[in-house]
Amino acid sequence: MSIKFIHSFFGLFGYVGQRIVDTIELTGYTLVLLLQAGFYTKNVFSKRREILKQMYIAAVKTFFVVSVVALFTGMIVALQTGIEMKAFKQEALIGNVIIATMTREMGPFMTAIILTASVGSAMAAEIGTMTVSEEVDALQMMSISPVKFLVMPRVVAMAIMVPIMTVYTNALGTLGGGVVANYQLQVSWEVYYSHVLESLHFKAVYTGLLKSFIFGLIISGVSCAQGLRATNGALGVGKATREAVVISFLMVLIIGYFITAVFYGKE
Repeated sequence: MSIKFIHSFFGLFGYVGQRIVDTIELTGYTLVLLLQAGFYTKNVFSKRREILKQMYIAAVKTFFVVSVVALFTGMIVALQTGIEMKAFKQEALIGNVIIATMTREMGPFMTAIILTASVGSAMAAEIGTMTVSEEVDALQMMSISPVKFLVMPRVVAMAIMVPIMTVYTNALGTLGGGVVANYQLQVSWEVYYSHVLESLHFKAVYTGLLKSFIFGLIISGVSCAQGLRATNGALGVGKATREAVVISFLMVLIIGYFITAVFYGKE
């Protein structure tokens, strides 16, 4: 029994160690990929068609989902927070809570989650399919950089579109919060929006936009890295897609927390 226990312990220890090594390797690979993509932004004009295509995918094809999620995010936050505030006769301040929550946290976070699930997974699957079918190798044989041809347009498109979609999410979430405030908390539109404007601080806006910009880099970088590292045919593409979504989710949560801590942790 003791020998089996020792064997299992070292097996678990080895598994954890291997996962740590794999995580460090993937992190390094993704960072190098993003740096290379940044270098190739000098060719952004020549790749404008592909960048516009990726921007279209990130914005137009996710517009309906983003709209629904943004609207109901604002409504849920307003309802849950407003119920508690109403008990203290402070429901008129719900506009302050909504705009601060949407601009600092929920807007960038919900936008990043939606684009990870829809756009990031598609990136990983598309590039992963090209990798296992040796199309990426064919590009390299023709002296065409896969980073310049595949990665850079996606990184640039996501870095642009995630902040833009975040602004839209903030606006629609604030509108959803106003609907709940008006019809369920009996707070007039004038009072609601006066408090919204009162609490709409530049620091909260640029913090949220900085988050969304970084989230765009994370989603595109991780998804492209997983796609380029895909192996073992269709099974490998599925694994790469799944890991791209999971890793992006985790990184959005972790990095989002640290950005908030940097800007607001000492207030």
